[in-house]
Amino acid sequence: MDANVLELKGQIVDVVNDRIFSGAVYIHDGQIVDIKEEQHDEKQLIMPGLVDAHIHIESSMLVPSEYAKIDVVNGGVASVCDPHEIANVLGMEGVKYMIEDGKSSPYKFFFGAPSCVPATPFETSGAVLGIEEIRALLQSDDIYFLAEMMNFPAVVNDEEEVCAKIKAALEKGKPVDGHAPGLKGTELTHYCNAGITTDHECYAMDEAIEKLNHGMKILIREGSAAHNFDDLIPLMNIAPENLMFCADDKHPDELVEGHINLMVKRAIALGYNILDVIKSATLNPVRHYRLPVGLLQKNDPADFIIVDNFNDFNVLQTYINGILVAENGKTLLSSSKPYCINNFNIDSFSPQDFKVEYHEKNIRVIDIVKNQIVTNSFVAVPKVVDGNIVSDVEHDILKIAVVNRYSKAKPAVAFVHNFGLKKGALASSVAHDSHNIVVVGCSDEDIAAAVNIVINSKGGIVAYSNDDTVEIQLPVAGIMSTDNGFDVAAKYRKINEKAKELGCDINAPFMTLSFMALLVIPQLKLSDKGLFDSSAMRFVSLDAE
Repeated sequence: MDANVLELKGQIVDVVNDRIFSGAVYIHDGQIVDIKEEQHDEKQLIMPGLVDAHIHIESSMLVPSEYAKIDVVNGGVASVCDPHEIANVLGMEGVKYMIEDGKSSPYKFFFGAPSCVPATPFETSGAVLGIEEIRALLQSDDIYFLAEMMNFPAVVNDEEEVCAKIKAALEKGKPVDGHAPGLKGTELTHYCNAGITTDHECYAMDEAIEKLNHGMKILIREGSAAHNFDDLIPLMNIAPENLMFCADDKHPDELVEGHINLMVKRAIALGYNILDVIKSATLNPVRHYRLPVGLLQKNDPADFIIVDNFNDFNVLQTYINGILVAENGKTLLSSSKPYCINNFNIDSFSPQDFKVEYHEKNIRVIDIVKNQIVTNSFVAVPKVVDGNIVSDVEHDILKIAVVNRYSKAKPAVAFVHNFGLKKGALASSVAHDSHNIVVVGCSDEDIAAAVNIVINSKGGIVAYSNDDTVEIQLPVAGIMSTDNGFDVAAKYRKINEKAKELGCDINAPFMTLSFMALLVIPQLKLSDKGLFDSSAMRFVSLDAE
């Protein structure tokens, strides 16, 4: 054997031919040049590297190259990425930034063309991607798919621009991702017939099975805010060939703890077929999106991982294009300081800007569903001081506001239940989808102070109290840091601890806060333009009729 050929022995997990066997893998010049079946005493597992089938890298608050440094430790070699978040801030410039930074790492990022920028006409975004921009993106070899079509009402109603975007992707032979929470019946049939082939928004088995019956691939999601694994993993016994794993959104502290590897480990521990589980994290996304990612076959790129055993599923080594990029829990990728781009155009606010006059009526309240990104709503009697409605800390009905960060405007103010804050405020310029500033707090003074910290930093997340404040600055589009990913993860743990000190008992407080402005997810949300009922797709008054 050539001295330049790397030989690795173990139990080879062959997802293409549906078997596990004792053998050796031979790697040369970034490629698998041979695989031989042979008996030996090595018990370690050699398998294809793990792929996240749908993620917004920006939600990790890391640029792609820093995200990669962490995920290779988890056995990740590739991600199917929707740069929707930065596109809402900076448009085409933002998408190009993600592609460029991703190419600085050996980790394989596969970006889509964001289909809904802005996601709705009911909020202010920093950019618009119309049909001409989408066509231009789809022409690029760096764009692999049309990203999640979250404007499902427009698809169902055959709106011209949305249909043109889908047609443009299909004409280029590129798949179209879906985003249709709760869609069923004839509307689902219409949505699928438009050419949309995936969905990562299922919350229950009946919804997922109906979508499977329409030919859709179901992405089982386990992110920082939305946790659907337990509800959907029984699909592994029904249609494993049509399943993939994804995070959708993953904050840095949780990414350090694990990613797709944890989903694989949990599914195997529950007794599901090992090969079916591993295919959901390897073969299925690679085949669906036609990704140039190796599947541990002769002549494939040498993208694979070595794992100790199926029970513990500790990733011992990660290889991408034959390069060892992580070993024994340590990344072998180096950092390079990325440049910053941004779009932040406002100055400070006063407590007076967040006052809400009482009109002698009860109020609508956004009701958080813990560990989910959906919300409910209810009507409450407001707490009134000097003719103004204020946060009712005793009953956990707190003031929430969304501030337009692209141009100076009056903040939109509403009320939210289940945040649990007892003092201070939480604020963030990570606010899906348009990434205006979202803030929740116990007083108008706290709210204004937290918002002004974010503005002064041109983006960031803040846990504010008048005696101690913790901040993470996010100078890239107001949503990502340029710092080392592991350092950002440590800071994020600290800011979450501060949020808990202030009384918030939500597992992912800042992720949850960011979704309070996500109008395409039911039910009651808040944009910079006002309180919005996403079930009816219309603005509603804070005052309950």
